[in-house]
Amino acid sequence: MQALAGVSPVVVVTGLRQVGKSTLLATPPLSAGRRRIDFDQPAERAAFMADVDAVLRSGTPLTLDEVQREPGVMLALKRAVDAMGTRRRRGQFLVSGSANLLLLRQVADSLAGRATYLTLRPLTRRERLGLGSTGRWSALLATDPGDWPELLEDDAAPAADWRDTVLHGGFPEVALHLAPAARADWFDGYVATWLDRDLRDLAVIQDLVDFRRVMQSAASRIGQLANQSAIASDVGRSQVAVRGWLAVLETAYFIARIPAYVPSRAARVAKTPKLFWGDAALGLHMAGQREPTGAHFENVVALDLLAWRDLAPGRPEILHWRSRSQAEVDFVIEHEGAVLPIEVKTSRTVDARDVRGIEAFLATYPKRARAGVLLYDGAETRQFGRVVAVPWWRVL
Repeated sequence: MQALAGVSPVVVVTGLRQVGKSTLLATPPLSAGRRRIDFDQPAERAAFMADVDAVLRSGTPLTLDEVQREPGVMLALKRAVDAMGTRRRRGQFLVSGSANLLLLRQVADSLAGRATYLTLRPLTRRERLGLGSTGRWSALLATDPGDWPELLEDDAAPAADWRDTVLHGGFPEVALHLAPAARADWFDGYVATWLDRDLRDLAVIQDLVDFRRVMQSAASRIGQLANQSAIASDVGRSQVAVRGWLAVLETAYFIARIPAYVPSRAARVAKTPKLFWGDAALGLHMAGQREPTGAHFENVVALDLLAWRDLAPGRPEILHWRSRSQAEVDFVIEHEGAVLPIEVKTSRTVDARDVRGIEAFLATYPKRARAGVLLYDGAETRQFGRVVAVPWWRVL
């Protein structure tokens, strides 16, 4: 974060409510010498907006929290930065929002060339352990596949139960402080507050009952193709309405859609993405389920990959793959010419049948992918041709 503040006059941090954006921006040295404006406080927001241009041009470093409540702030920031001319001060404005500001129609300007953007995801497993990192995706990409077993055996993260990892989720309050018995009440309050207060900043929703049912349907389809027709059928609403509501949920980071892999980037738009929830534990709760399934564990892996992608240089792509013959790979990393297929299993044992999807991918793209990784719930690292099967906790 400190590095981003040294790049542009404005740093914009977005992500789900309660993932730690405000806490991050209040941490020294970022917070030193700054005035903070909390847009969740109506009086504070009104006072700021009454004289917004003068405050932004005062020269005081500012932290602006939850700016999606006042979309006009982005245009005012643009004016303030442009008024600096050649005397632009890097990191002058730190901005947070519980929505993807680049997807909000009412945001007047994206601050192109004036801002650096960071998406703050829920805590990864390694962050929850105090290791301060995502999974070892960069190390895998940078290492010859023949050395992967040795690389992964040398790891500081302990073994774990993937079910516990799902149940903890990534919200700091839930993952680090709440007893299991209190989590359901916390999630109920979280969703109710968002529907009652925050949703109105993003869209006008006339039927909150059906909107919540769309949330529940989406939560029950974690790891599946994002079938808007099926969700519309679940709730008895039109596909047009469901498409718009899913867009709202994605804007607020409640859901994440992972595109399909094809070599042509232009062709990816026409392919159906896979649907994941913004936090695995929240998705489990919204679906009304108590026990995690393999789909929820796949959600944990997806979020770890997205957290890594958002911080990695060169902006990697996280995708999924399905062939015309229905061969599948859960995730595909594409980064700087390298392609890495990844399969996720919750079984304690694996054999050659479990790597068929990755083998089909490697056969389809022999010049793009050197090898693949299978994450599973066992204890031993095993080799199946060009596929390395590894205990999931050695990577995540």
